[in-house]
Amino acid sequence: MVDTNVLFIWKPREELENYLRKGLDNVDNLNLVFPDEETEETYLKHAPDANIVVGWRPTLEFLDSAENLRLFINPGVGVQHHLEPFRELVKTRDIVLVNGHGNTYFTAQHVVALLLALTNKVVHHHNWMVEGLWRRGDSHGKSKPLRYRNIGLLGYGAVNQKVHKFLSGFDVNFSICRNSWEGKVDHLPTPAKKYEHDQVTEFLKEVDTLIVAVPLKPDTLGLIGKKELELLGSDGLVVNIARGPVIDEDALFNVLCEKKIAGASIDVWYEYRPEPDVDNRKFPFHRRFHELDNIVLSPHRGASPMDDLERWNEVIENITRFAQGRSDFLNIVDLERGY
Repeated sequence: MVDTNVLFIWKPREELENYLRKGLDNVDNLNLVFPDEETEETYLKHAPDANIVVGWRPTLEFLDSAENLRLFINPGVGVQHHLEPFRELVKTRDIVLVNGHGNTYFTAQHVVALLLALTNKVVHHHNWMVEGLWRRGDSHGKSKPLRYRNIGLLGYGAVNQKVHKFLSGFDVNFSICRNSWEGKVDHLPTPAKKYEHDQVTEFLKEVDTLIVAVPLKPDTLGLIGKKELELLGSDGLVVNIARGPVIDEDALFNVLCEKKIAGASIDVWYEYRPEPDVDNRKFPFHRRFHELDNIVLSPHRGASPMDDLERWNEVIENITRFAQGRSDFLNIVDLERGY
């Protein structure tokens, strides 16, 4: 039987490498390649023999050189930077792109944390206690009960499915807007009103708490603007765990400034290489969100803890399936849809 060569295009820490080796120890005819040097030259040397590649940002030269590549595993959820090169590759080669959902539990947990920090004014009261202002009451920072709120899950992939489960213990109502329900027979943790992508307006009219977890694609860029945000009402809340530009930056800032909605918790932003200001501070946005009192700022850390080993179980499973001659991989990316 021909060996399956698996190339990792970064150097995992020792603990992770051992975990991967142990998880794949019982798979026959498997050759794991962990290069000693993290250089393009080293990766190119191993590329022609690789059947599976695990990593994040391969160069076009690398992909061209990997002439025996059949499965590319992106360990994280976001694949927008892979779409264009892989759309070209599959025109002439039989290659499957998969992504990883191993961090979605933590991301969903972070959504709940952001939502509760927003409703319970946790950051405000923490900062007041740091200043020695003991037990400031409702007149300064009143909690907003989740009870009876109408939760809107925009996108219903691995993250929002878990958010739905985590929030199902609260006395809340759910609405779900996803690209399509066709062929979807998902078991829902609670009853929910169902909407499709062309019903976003109707969906937003139904909810007052919007949780955004959709991939960034041409049809989701700026999907949520001023009109959409204002549909949530003056008591509306927003949590964005997707990508910053899904929500129009100016619209979000303005509705928060003008109190057209009650608040937002944001983990994803608009400028990921910010220039330091005169005080050497770096802000990943173009509007002054840090001066607002109705927003919780989070530095794109929903996937933490990054050193969790179990998140790699999907990678181990996909490599195992490939070595067994299977093609029913977990989390195959639909290159046309973009996720």
